[in-house]
Amino acid sequence: MSVSTPPNAEGATTKAGIDLVSAERWGAFLAGGSLALFGLTRRSLPGLGLAAAGGGLIAQALLRTSRAAPKMGEGVSVERTVTVDRPATELYGYWRDFRNLPRIMDHLESVSVAADGRSRWVAQAPLGTKVEWDAEIAEERANELISWRSIPGSEIPNRGTVRFVEAPIGRGTEVTVKLAYDPPAGALGAAVAKIFGEDPVQQVREALRRFKAVMEAGETPTTDGQPSGREG
Repeated sequence: MSVSTPPNAEGATTKAGIDLVSAERWGAFLAGGSLALFGLTRRSLPGLGLAAAGGGLIAQALLRTSRAAPKMGEGVSVERTVTVDRPATELYGYWRDFRNLPRIMDHLESVSVAADGRSRWVAQAPLGTKVEWDAEIAEERANELISWRSIPGSEIPNRGTVRFVEAPIGRGTEVTVKLAYDPPAGALGAAVAKIFGEDPVQQVREALRRFKAVMEAGETPTTDGQPSGREG
């Protein structure tokens, strides 16, 4: 027996289609993750091939999910603090020139600044891909605060703030960085990024560690994972 869809049931039919697509995405993600983990446990060339195939399934799931534009504020937010033994004027000046940021943020490939003050950011993404977006200054107070945000319609909506506060008893400056962004696949994309070593918390921690080293010693550390300064 066939059942026709009433004219007023279009919304229900659309919802069912969306649910089916979501199920397919999760199925591809779970299958890809299982295959990748199984392949890695084999510790052999065939195993690496299975792991690569699993990564391909995960990438497909991410690509399909990323077609739905996320809303700002529904993604990842990270906040970290470090004390740098330099005056706020120097730290602010270095950070304000966004072209310096790839030196301390390992996932950034380049930042270029246009004549109108907007900046173009190019960053590395999981699975060897790249993402790009344009940003603008949202708020600025000399030697105290810099706040920026991506232009509407960016591939990855994001915003960031860095604050410079004088540390107690002449210990330098407390630098607090807060980053918020929406991964291309929302929470799923954030989880996959973490699996592939792109943990945003670790990224910000390492960025501040490098920033401290650059400003205090004039050089970027080469060994990751060593704590430096006071982090909140």
